[in-house]
Amino acid sequence: MALPEIKQSVTEARLAELSLPDGGAWATDARKSALSRVQTMGLPGRRDEYWKYTDPTRLTAAVAKPASLFDPQESPVFGEVDRLKVVFVDGVFDAEASDALAMENVEIERLADASAMDIHWAKDVYGVLEARGQDPVERPLAALNTAFASDGLVIRVTGKAPKPISFIYLHREEVSDAILHHVVKVEAGAELTILENGPAAARFNKCMEIEIADGGALHHVRAQGRDHERQAVTAMFARLGAESVFKSFTLTVNGVLTRNEMVVELTGDEGVAHVAGACMGDGDFHHDDTVFVTHDALNCESRQVFKKVLRNGATGVFQGKILVKEGAQKTDGYQISQSLLLDDDSQFLAKPELEIYADDVACSHGSTSGAIDEEGLFYLRSRGVPEDVATDLMVIAFIAEAIDEIEDETLAEEIVDRISNWLNRRH
Repeated sequence: MALPEIKQSVTEARLAELSLPDGGAWATDARKSALSRVQTMGLPGRRDEYWKYTDPTRLTAAVAKPASLFDPQESPVFGEVDRLKVVFVDGVFDAEASDALAMENVEIERLADASAMDIHWAKDVYGVLEARGQDPVERPLAALNTAFASDGLVIRVTGKAPKPISFIYLHREEVSDAILHHVVKVEAGAELTILENGPAAARFNKCMEIEIADGGALHHVRAQGRDHERQAVTAMFARLGAESVFKSFTLTVNGVLTRNEMVVELTGDEGVAHVAGACMGDGDFHHDDTVFVTHDALNCESRQVFKKVLRNGATGVFQGKILVKEGAQKTDGYQISQSLLLDDDSQFLAKPELEIYADDVACSHGSTSGAIDEEGLFYLRSRGVPEDVATDLMVIAFIAEAIDEIEDETLAEEIVDRISNWLNRRH
């Protein structure tokens, strides 16, 4: 079926600015297949069901809108954590600023190097999970990423990694338009923590595909910000084996437009997937979390916990779905999305969904939006706590359920500190 004229013209204009990277046979095939998906689906528009709350125009425009550079004047996120640092500047790997790509129990390569080979293990993951994630909801910006990304990391974890791998994204050019793609394969019984931080570019399209084998574990903690004019769309695709664990938390502070998509498949019995996020928005701020979790095995657990604090006209969006397939008995699926509106001008738009084809499950979802609890605020003030401090304490308490999804206490404390800094800057 032919695309609508407007969608066709937007898609053609964007594709005209890009060219498929050179690579080996497997990578070329994957990229051409992804390009075909983009051409068939077309880039998203406001009439698409899962884009009705978020205008994708700035993400699909042929050329990125400039974004002013920003000096946060504070120490880098995760700066005190012992980690292997990998730095990308406007979407390009910076070898001099990065640590050596070597660590016990972990194989790390640049996507540019891996994709140049005719045979590579990444063939079974790159573009594969993204293609699976196109059904039942189309995700054309992720397919665009698979087709045109020329940089990123390819990581294979064979045992317990001794320390986290930290992706650091720096923004140095006002008109940079970065496309990065990471592939992570966690072998049976292996474990890794991935950290991400930084604004990355004026416009950023990032995709991460994650394959976790039986008994493997991946922990992911991300901090997005604080360049306010940045525009970003990210997609994570995770496929979990039996008794495997995937836990991801994202903190977003400022940013004129951010869309984070998460697609998780629980394909092995007794898998665990927790996806959480917190955002702090002020003014011209639009933040969209869109999550799809599929249960396709016995006795699996999933949690979606998202909290948004909004003020001065900021907008938050949450679209989350739990799909329980036939035969996925003993599923435990939990979903909560809540917003704290600090004024009457901000808004929270939510679309929680459950689709269940098994009869022995425990699934729930809820979504609420409200202001600061006046009774709680009065209680703190009556005990001598200044109003601004009392408000901050209640904001942090509101977000706590999402932060609790971070297993590493040091990383959780780092996130709390960043939230406190955001609140202090706005007193």
